[in-house]
Amino acid sequence: MKFFVDTADVAEIKDLAASGLLDGVTTNPSLIAKTGRDFKQTIAEICAVIEGPVSAEVAAVDAEGMIREGRILAQIADNVAVKVPLTMDGLKACRVLSAEGTMVNVTLCFTANQALLAAKAGATFVSPFIGRLDDIGLDGMQVIREIRAIYDNYDDLATDILAASIRTVNHVKDAAIAGADVATIPPAILKALVKHPLTDAGLATFIADWKKTGQTIS
Repeated sequence: MKFFVDTADVAEIKDLAASGLLDGVTTNPSLIAKTGRDFKQTIAEICAVIEGPVSAEVAAVDAEGMIREGRILAQIADNVAVKVPLTMDGLKACRVLSAEGTMVNVTLCFTANQALLAAKAGATFVSPFIGRLDDIGLDGMQVIREIRAIYDNYDDLATDILAASIRTVNHVKDAAIAGADVATIPPAILKALVKHPLTDAGLATFIADWKKTGQTIS
């Protein structure tokens, strides 16, 4: 499974990219707003750091506006994935932009039916929001499983399932088990994946025992 980080913080992205774990980045208007920086400049900087897809979301809600804005965003860098909402207008925009060779991430997906429509519209990625479904008492991971089953039934559906609205480390694990192609993960959750108290305890023991030997490797 590929790992994208869900942030618009360029410094954070650079730090995580140094680990070699990042395959891409997703942003949205809320994340950009938190930075207080220019939208297009921020996207350009992120694209220069990450070779993989960088999702940049349109602001328009009508198909014509989304297509116009999507074309502008696609000119920022070759690795921009234009993000459009899963509405009928968004699907129309997806069809046009995808046909032009632009990567498209169809976001705000909450059902397998919606994901099927996104795939038929030519989406590169579809983003089911696991956490938001869990918030209202539904099973977000079940939607991932349903989408995976549907996509696997048809060889001509090439859309990647991008598990979004990740809230916990278990969401990452469960999305991988369910067959999501990508998980877009907040920085704090991504860093938490490496943590385990037994790892910390074991390392502390090894360090203490090594010190007792009085030796050095350098």
